[in-house]
Amino acid sequence: MSMIFFACVVRVRDGLPLSASTDFYHTQDFLEWKRRLKTLGLRLAQYPGRGSAEGRDFSIHFSSFGDVACMAICSCQCPAAMAFCFLETLWWEFTASYDTTCIGLASRPYAFLEFDSIIQKMKWHFNCVSSSQMESSLQKIHEELRSQPPVVLTLEDTDVANGVMNGHTPMHLEPAPNFRMEPVTALGILSLILNIMCAALNLIRGVHLAEHSLQVAHEEMGNILAFLVPFGACIFQKTSLRDHGHSQWQFPGAVFEDCRIAQFHLTPSDVLLGG
Repeated sequence: MSMIFFACVVRVRDGLPLSASTDFYHTQDFLEWKRRLKTLGLRLAQYPGRGSAEGRDFSIHFSSFGDVACMAICSCQCPAAMAFCFLETLWWEFTASYDTTCIGLASRPYAFLEFDSIIQKMKWHFNCVSSSQMESSLQKIHEELRSQPPVVLTLEDTDVANGVMNGHTPMHLEPAPNFRMEPVTALGILSLILNIMCAALNLIRGVHLAEHSLQVAHEEMGNILAFLVPFGACIFQKTSLRDHGHSQWQFPGAVFEDCRIAQFHLTPSDVLLGG
């Protein structure tokens, strides 16, 4: 039979949960006690090192020292000595794994997620081991509880009413002030009209500016096309001349040019030879 249902490690100064066990209980009563545990965790700095809050089916036990506290939800049949022995062992294990600087710098809930499995193992160990096997440890805790009994909390100490902790944060209820709006003056109406006119003028100016920008863009595109079309035609003409060997029937001007070039290169020996 499970005696320890849920356990967690929290930071004392602000109640930030650092690590917690995996619980498999989703009854309405158990969820209500988890809410009570969370509320109590926010006020641990106001209580001494050990404390308990008992109900009909569940009980909450906590043990704190320094800036770290361990809390657990146990069955009402769970002996207090066994619960505090579990919490003390859990505290030693956590503080041995993480230093105070690392704990103080934690800024998000459950920052030490890897410690959850250790809590789960320790919870399973205390639920399965018999009291006779822990007799020496339980005897030590019994003596400590006898000399320094834990503080006993009532269920009202773990309640939250309308988001305010009972008995610790007083609520100040004051009537809300009544504000009366003054009527708009003639100067205010004139200012409103002028603002509307300025907004309309700015809108018209923006429309004309957009039209001018589009017109300029079209003109620039036309200039670019006027340059690219003749340039492409010239390139095409040069390519056609090279491919067709400057044929006479296609390009008669080129024939005369070739004849002039040939005539310029005639020599007297060519004339005597009948060339």
